[in-house]
Amino acid sequence: MARSLPEREAFRRRCRRTFAALAGSASFLLLTGCSEATQDQWKRLGLPVGASDRGPYIETLWIGAWIASLAVGVLVWGLIGYVAVRYHKRDDEIPRQTRYHLPIEMLYTMAPLVTVAVFFYFTVEKQDKVLDTLAHPDHNVLVTAQQWTWTFNYLHESGVGGTNVFDVGTASREPELWLVKDQSVTFDLHSPDVAHSFWVPAFYFKMDVIPGRENNFSMTPTRLGTFEGRCAELCGYLHSQMRFQVRIVNQAQFNAHMQALKAAGNIGVPKGGEGSATIQGLDTAESSRSAP
Repeated sequence: MARSLPEREAFRRRCRRTFAALAGSASFLLLTGCSEATQDQWKRLGLPVGASDRGPYIETLWIGAWIASLAVGVLVWGLIGYVAVRYHKRDDEIPRQTRYHLPIEMLYTMAPLVTVAVFFYFTVEKQDKVLDTLAHPDHNVLVTAQQWTWTFNYLHESGVGGTNVFDVGTASREPELWLVKDQSVTFDLHSPDVAHSFWVPAFYFKMDVIPGRENNFSMTPTRLGTFEGRCAELCGYLHSQMRFQVRIVNQAQFNAHMQALKAAGNIGVPKGGEGSATIQGLDTAESSRSAP
């Protein structure tokens, strides 16, 4: 049955109110995004300011995925809207039914497969670049993740005569990872107890720390400053306390910190910590590595 005049008028009023609400929401978002910092955040689509040379790969993939998702969303929403309007039931007439339409069935079967294949290609391409490990980095850091803190072992540092020095956190003090701006570093990741995950959001990268297996990756810090790091894998009831600070400094500051660690007696390569729930058979004793 066709709508009466009052019903049509009420429908138009609802449409106008809905449009006004959407326009008001859009205006509010635009007005609150006027600061330069907020505009930069919008350009990165929520990512923090990058601080490593691997960041541009992830940023490109992130923004590209959002653009592709929005394009697919607009297409799907448009088709839904078109069908809803074009084939809206009028009076008692039933729209013509379509069955076994081979071209349409091929389209909605192949289109998602092609979309996923494109996503997969670009993801693997960026992943290969991000995971490229350097054979001869400027620095080597052995990262031990343990319940529930971090140990950062600086291997064969020239600023302390090639000595291995380390910094380990406690329940009351977050450890600090010191890096040199524009100098490459390779991280070897080790766990003596359970699975953890090494994550520095400003690096646009994280990697799991698996007991019995040493994962590794390389990167170059590109921005001076202090950044937050944390464990991104639920590893026990004190998981939330597995935080650390990353300090990206110049060479002189880095050498001074290495000397301070040596003077404090933090010499060696500890691969486990007091209170860690060690898995039997894994190496948690202090060890050393030969110079590369």
